[in-house]
Amino acid sequence: MIYIVIVISVIYTILIIAFISGFNYLKNFKSRETSPKNTFTIVVAFRNEVENLPKLLQSLSNLNYPANLFEILLVNDNSTDAFEPIIAGFKKQYPQLTIVLLNNKRTSNSPKKDAISVGIQQSKFDWIVTTDADCEVPKNWLTLFNEFIEDKKPLFISAPVSFKQKASFLFHFQNLNFISLIGSTIGGFGIKKPFMCNGANLCYSKKIFNEINGFVGNETIASGDDIFLLEKMIEKHPNKTLFLKSEESVVLTNSALTWKQFFNQQIRWASKSTSYKNNFAKFVGIMVFLENLMIFTVIITTLINPIHWKAFFIIFIQKMFVDFLLIEKTSKFLKNRKSLIFVPITSLLYPFYILFVSLFSTFKKYEWKGRVYKK
Repeated sequence: MIYIVIVISVIYTILIIAFISGFNYLKNFKSRETSPKNTFTIVVAFRNEVENLPKLLQSLSNLNYPANLFEILLVNDNSTDAFEPIIAGFKKQYPQLTIVLLNNKRTSNSPKKDAISVGIQQSKFDWIVTTDADCEVPKNWLTLFNEFIEDKKPLFISAPVSFKQKASFLFHFQNLNFISLIGSTIGGFGIKKPFMCNGANLCYSKKIFNEINGFVGNETIASGDDIFLLEKMIEKHPNKTLFLKSEESVVLTNSALTWKQFFNQQIRWASKSTSYKNNFAKFVGIMVFLENLMIFTVIITTLINPIHWKAFFIIFIQKMFVDFLLIEKTSKFLKNRKSLIFVPITSLLYPFYILFVSLFSTFKKYEWKGRVYKK
């Protein structure tokens, strides 16, 4: 038993150290002050986002990029709230912007993939940029994508996402978890093993999207408009699938408001993991699960027989320390450090959370935007 524990701990530690090394290796992209050349279609799929749309639209109106070189396509996925006056008012206020409202056309089990596909079919420009309706984008967003495209010649660009700041323990728990995911994402790109990205901040060539048949092949899975597209790009164009590491490119998004929303979100994300084709993504998922299962087992064993407290202490501190190194580095990059004080307590709760989500993502249906989905 002790040898299994040691092997799992060593492999997990090496994995996180590799992510830290990859994070360091991937240098921050600095503005090149390149003239605007590339054209962008911003696609936003939304459903019942009346509270969030004004902030998103305001941030889009602040984009520091020529209005004739980008368009905004808002794809309504059967919303039942009063979103029309918001969009109409925004179009009237900013007549210089090209804003098009579209309706989703359901063709699969994934409303979001359908909505993005509708937007891409209607797009007039060369590059597709996606974000979510509950996000706020930085003013130099398209400028940085343009400069990155001119400098690196990519076909698919992943970029960072961070939570808007709140004060509750629920927020800090989510925030630390999300920061670790972003750090692992950047680290994966840094070691040339990309395995994650976030659809709230993506940019890719429309031509390549069509060449790889977009979302064809994973339409039965409700989520995954980002990960499965990434997998296709890695398979076809691994050297053209890059990460834009820039503090100015960070898109802000909302965290879940309740524990129920949070767990539904996590179950939704985890439910697609069994459909991953990327072997490295599978390996990372297995190691994270085994490491947390091991700590969970040691916690229970220690509660039953306190004589094992030293083993628990050593294993727990080892994992918390190596996780903290990645989280601290990522939080500094994201300028999102207020949750660091909660690392000890969240580290203690994390094994229970991982096992809960893993179990329920295998058997439980989940709710998303008022709809219920099977795995």
